[in-house]
Amino acid sequence: MHYDYLIVGSGLSGSTIANLLKNAGKKVLVLEKRDDVGGNISTAIQDGIIVHTYGPHIFHTSDKFAWDMFNKNVEVYPFINSPIANCHGEFYHMPFNMNTFHELWGVTTAEEAKAKIAEEVEKEHIDEPKNLEEQAIKLVGRTIYEKLIKGYTEKQWGRDCKELPASIIKRLPLRFEYNNNYFNDTWQGLPVGGYSKWVENLLKEIDVKTGVDYFEDKEKWDAMADHVIYTGRLDEYFSFKLGKLEYRSLRFDNQWMQMDRYQNNPVINFTTHDQPYTRCAEHKAFDPFCKNHHSTLVTFEYPDTFEEGKIPCYPINDEKNNSLAAAYKELSAKLEPKTFFLGRLAVYKYFDMDDCIIAAKEMFDKLKALGIA
Repeated sequence: MHYDYLIVGSGLSGSTIANLLKNAGKKVLVLEKRDDVGGNISTAIQDGIIVHTYGPHIFHTSDKFAWDMFNKNVEVYPFINSPIANCHGEFYHMPFNMNTFHELWGVTTAEEAKAKIAEEVEKEHIDEPKNLEEQAIKLVGRTIYEKLIKGYTEKQWGRDCKELPASIIKRLPLRFEYNNNYFNDTWQGLPVGGYSKWVENLLKEIDVKTGVDYFEDKEKWDAMADHVIYTGRLDEYFSFKLGKLEYRSLRFDNQWMQMDRYQNNPVINFTTHDQPYTRCAEHKAFDPFCKNHHSTLVTFEYPDTFEEGKIPCYPINDEKNNSLAAAYKELSAKLEPKTFFLGRLAVYKYFDMDDCIIAAKEMFDKLKALGIA
């Protein structure tokens, strides 16, 4: 069978563009290397618990198109993300807000909190931050940096904060109100039944082949469609001929507990080096509809060095990697209008879920402008 479009990858970017093209009357084939669809947002149901296979994801956005795309393809329930930080057994509310400042210093007013932060920043005499540590201290002072940023960030990136560029933390949101909502977006929620149900709905009436490695027979797959939208790793598409882009990966340690609840919050971050993991998520705590009260699944999340066979999670957008990515993007642009590159891996940029939808919509509009959608 011949198709108008071949979509390589069934993550949110690929599934969204596939849905938009299908609704425009195009014949679409989706290839997925893994055995199930959804990429890193995929979920599974185990013992009545919806499990976020690759770590918890909360859909949040201020973009109406993205929110409507979410709601019209799955039933959505409200969920407010309010993680807690554990620093040597002391607990602090996230993000940094008046609850956090009260827990740190006993202050009760915004004026007191601002004065305390300003006092700490002034002591450091940092004019032009040379690295992430200096940038963070210039923004929030040493107490917040030492307790809630340093250890978590060094575990996440596998490097000392003094070795990380200041650009990674251009701003740190401070809320001078008692508000534990992690996100500032207009809308926030989770899908009833899990994210895989949402992706499966996006891909209804679309041909999907799972467990297929596109590169094992690339010429065959390319010949089956007029156009290809590739959502995999940018450097891999070009057989790494300019060099390999770097990523951080994640490792997940799932542990079943024979109890109703293990921790009193869906997510607890661990901000010090005495715990090698960065956070612990309790899956059933995200789901108010869960009827399992005899067991619970918790996942300890460990940052990991990326190598072949692991999950590429976070692009390392330092100067060296961004320069290499730009060179690959010059090559990818020359392949249009046969092949287009879409999504986090294919453009080497971290995307939230709504970013995936917005990018897919922008791609669809581009294809329409070219007269091929």
